[in-house]
Amino acid sequence: MSGHSKWATIKHKKGALDAKRGKVFTKIIREITVAAREGGGNQDANPRLRLAVQKAKDANMPADNIDRAIKKGTGELEGVSYENISFEGYAPGGVAVIADVLTDNRNRTTSEVRSIFTKRGGNMAGAGSVAFQFEKKGVFMVKRSDFKEEDLFNIVLDVGADDMTSDEEFYEVTCPPQDFDKVRTGLLKAKVKVESSELGMMPKNTVKVEDPETAKKVMNLVNDLEDHDDVQNVYTNFDIPDEILKQIEG
Repeated sequence: MSGHSKWATIKHKKGALDAKRGKVFTKIIREITVAAREGGGNQDANPRLRLAVQKAKDANMPADNIDRAIKKGTGELEGVSYENISFEGYAPGGVAVIADVLTDNRNRTTSEVRSIFTKRGGNMAGAGSVAFQFEKKGVFMVKRSDFKEEDLFNIVLDVGADDMTSDEEFYEVTCPPQDFDKVRTGLLKAKVKVESSELGMMPKNTVKVEDPETAKKVMNLVNDLEDHDDVQNVYTNFDIPDEILKQIEG
């Protein structure tokens, strides 16, 4: 088993908090609209839309909001046109960062994202300069308290996952992107409660950050990116020891 990605756990916790605040709705609505625009409004034939709608349901978004977002994407209702962009760069300590955005104004968002990198001691980089350090994966988070490790490991192998790692709170199950739906369905049939799921970018290797000040700067940068309205997802390859993370969070 490979090393656990702490950022996946942090993202899950932050996502749950944002969902309680209702803050996450805007980002999910954008994702639904773009998914419907690019792949049609039929969830059975559009995996990206199906995943976005599931995220909306997990966040307790009203069905009317979901339907309107789909209709805006398919053109049945008037809506804003969003563009997919990925920004790449480095946080302090040489930590690689990718920010995926959906924006209706490329110039504005580019300027604002660049400002976040600069303000937090990082720097933007050209397209492809960071992406090669990551690979696309399906990621599923399961609470450790729900299963013994051996029992869950046997299940995830049976349903087609390729790896499982863990920390104190969660198991992180990963699979090839093309097997995402198959693994999600298999976990559901096996009565595994998935706390969160996404198709995301996983680091091939991690950068260890042991200096508390540097770790704080890294977290400030990625948190500012996450808080930006246009940023849908942030991916990073840091490995910050638990004791330092607790200092920062405390």
